[in-house]
Amino acid sequence: MIHFQVQDMSCNHCVGAISQALKAADPDAQVTIDLARHLVSVVPARADTPVLQSAIAKAGYTPVPVSPALAETAARTGGCCGGCR
Repeated sequence: MIHFQVQDMSCNHCVGAISQALKAADPDAQVTIDLARHLVSVVPARADTPVLQSAIAKAGYTPVPVSPALAETAARTGGCCGGCR
């Protein structure tokens, strides 16, 4: 699974735009987006991290790859470091 922190994702329109961009880059990918935590998780079928990151960027957002451990911390604490709940 590949994770991106996308701090400028702020609404459901953003979620839809990012989902569409990722599906265009890798139609068979599984995409999960947690808007509250600004976290995009992708189980790619074919694409790699740079391709997926580029797709999100072309949609107008600033994705930052994060490690699985950091993504798990965000899921448990409500933020990337626990301080931004």
